[in-house]
Amino acid sequence: MVEDKVFERIEELAKKKHLSLYRLAKNAEMPYSSLNNIMHRRTCPTIGTIEKLCKGLNITLSEFFDFQSYPLSDTSLSPEEDELLNKYRNLKNRKKELFQAYLDGLIDR
Repeated sequence: MVEDKVFERIEELAKKKHLSLYRLAKNAEMPYSSLNNIMHRRTCPTIGTIEKLCKGLNITLSEFFDFQSYPLSDTSLSPEEDELLNKYRNLKNRKKELFQAYLDGLIDR
């Protein structure tokens, strides 16, 4: 069923981004009890709720539903590269700029 795919996607994305359900709920600005009810399949999330969860996961709604373009695992990356990429995606824009400047400074030219 479609609902099962939604539940699985939330769970897998949270795990991939190393987020507990509590942290995901906080990031999504929603009550933990609501997310807990969703994950225990007591309620089915609305599109609005999925949008909030996407915000908490730092992804777009289209990335959430696009399993082909945005698979959960990227076999071309090492686990360290995957972790670094996930951390980078969770940074605010200013911190991304600082991180990029730091990396530029580390590279021998």
